[in-house]
Amino acid sequence: MPYSSNAELPESVRGNLPEHAQDIYREAYNSAWEQYADPEERRGDASREETAHKVAWAAVKQKYEKDEKTGEWKEKEE
Repeated sequence: MPYSSNAELPESVRGNLPEHAQDIYREAYNSAWEQYADPEERRGDASREETAHKVAWAAVKQKYEKDEKTGEWKEKEE
C-alpha cells in the first residue's frame, strides 16, 4: 500500500534515514507500487510490496550511503 507521508513509513526506514532520504524512499516506493502492480512485471515470485521496497532502497542508495563507522545514512559526496 502506498505511503501518503513519511510518518507512515516502516520504523526501519524512519528510524534510520534522514528526512530527505525518507522522501526519496516514499516517492520511489509509491511509484514502484504502481509500476509493478502486474505480477508479470516483477522478478521471480516477489510480492508487489517486496518489489516496491527493493526499488525504494535502491533509489535511496543512489544519493545516500551508510557511514561504516557511525552506521548513519549520509548524503554521498559528489
